[in-house]
Amino acid sequence: QVQLVESGGGLVQAGDSLRLSCTASGRTSSLLAMAWFRQAPGKDREFVATKSMQTETTDYGDSVAGRFTISRDSAENTMSLQMNSLKPEDSAVYFCAAASEIFSNLAAGYNYWGQGTQVTVSS
Repeated sequence: QVQLVESGGGLVQAGDSLRLSCTASGRTSSLLAMAWFRQAPGKDREFVATKSMQTETTDYGDSVAGRFTISRDSAENTMSLQMNSLKPEDSAVYFCAAASEIFSNLAAGYNYWGQGTQVTVSS
């Protein structure tokens, strides 16, 4: 089993930056990928970014590419999401996810999830 804990959410203004962190514990050596998804009220869960634990390959959702950066501190088992030039439409609960079987941008490919952290961007 793997446990994920997110931190770093909050209320910011449009144009600001925010950094989210996700700390993994447990059987982290089994993980193939870690990712971020987000979900706004009344909307489906949306892919934000993912990073392969093996190849360091990254992938980003179209709405965040060029503004968000996913990175990993392997020594600390921490995955971070640096969010720049935030927009009100980035407001959502952000979830950290980890996969032990696949590298994917689909939520169904992730078998471990954190509780989520709220990000609110005011205009």
